Amino acid sequence: MNRLLPSFGRRHGRKLRSSRSVLLETALPSLLIAPGYVAAAPLWFEIGFGSGEHLAEQARRNPQVNFIGCEPYVNGMTTLLAAIQKNDLRNIRLYDGDARMLLEAMPDESIDRMFILFPDPWPKARHHKRRIISQESLTLFYKKLKAGGMLRVATDHVDYCEWMLEQFLIFAQFTWEAKTQSDWQNPPPDWVPTRYQAKALAEGRQATFLEWRK
Repeated sequence: MNRLLPSFGRRHGRKLRSSRSVLLETALPSLLIAPGYVAAAPLWFEIGFGSGEHLAEQARRNPQVNFIGCEPYVNGMTTLLAAIQKNDLRNIRLYDGDARMLLEAMPDESIDRMFILFPDPWPKARHHKRRIISQESLTLFYKKLKAGGMLRVATDHVDYCEWMLEQFLIFAQFTWEAKTQSDWQNPPPDWVPTRYQAKALAEGRQATFLEWRK
């Protein structure tokens, strides 16, 4: 995966509170995984979990499922660590680098569900090569999903939505689950709202929800 540029930007935001710094030192090491980690099934995998609201709630609702969450942004990582600790979530493991590096080392057909929710749209044309949805990434995602596995993506950026659809249609091996317009305009039944989505709605940006099946 060295041929792909990182799909994320900054790793650090505002200075962490002391309690969050302690979480990084005490809670993260036991949850952090490296390429080569083998997860038990069933396995759900989230790329770029932001502040972790979706990941934490899905893990709470589905204690029988194993979760891997990937997020290089330190501030978001600490927010999720606080939620894991508060809710005693024991079915989450974390990766703080480029998710594609971890995926490359995982067994093929080992993931039941993948989530890529509101990824960085990299709106400038010269940065489009950094977008996480690309032919190279879709090839990787397809290999790692089990037969019948689901990839859910969401975006509030119109241009990126068009880009996603184009990339999936070119790749052509996933099946789009949508049957009617409401299927991509409305969130899925098990959707977990996030603070980023709330901010987008407050600013007048509507989300699009796309589900693809292997």
